[in-house]
Amino acid sequence: MKNKNIKLLTYSSLLIAISIIIPIQFRFLRIEIGPFSATILSHLPLFLSMMISPFSAVIVGIGSTVGFFIAGSAPWIVARAATHIVVGFVGAKLFKKGVNFISIIAITAPIHGGLELLSVLPWYGFDLYKLLVVVALGTVVHHGVDGTITYILSNALDKATGKKFYENVSINK
Repeated sequence: MKNKNIKLLTYSSLLIAISIIIPIQFRFLRIEIGPFSATILSHLPLFLSMMISPFSAVIVGIGSTVGFFIAGSAPWIVARAATHIVVGFVGAKLFKKGVNFISIIAITAPIHGGLELLSVLPWYGFDLYKLLVVVALGTVVHHGVDGTITYILSNALDKATGKKFYENVSINK
């Protein structure tokens, strides 16, 4: 039990640190269109944490929110980052049930887009174009791009270690 907790803490801490660093240091990877912004790679730590546990995904989602806050992002961007907490939890629960990574990305994409749409309502009201096209659709596309990058990275790690990524980080051994 003790080794599992240390493993969970170590992997989760590393992913939290990365999720905080990305919005602060990788601003050059940010695309902004109205209430929507996409910092490429910002979902990568979250998507990797989903393979560890629901707890890990939640705390990495919190770390992402903290990172965007520390970076001085607009309040609606921080609110959108907070949706990573729910998206990560749902994705991790699906992973725990044996759903494959590509399906998890496909299932959580509309959830992510819908939550981000709701999170910008207090600042942008019911502007359907901004909400549906710019925020929701933009989030789904960004989610898919980062999901693809995460899939490629995890496959590279699989080849490098000779094991599936999730087997290396699993706390269920």
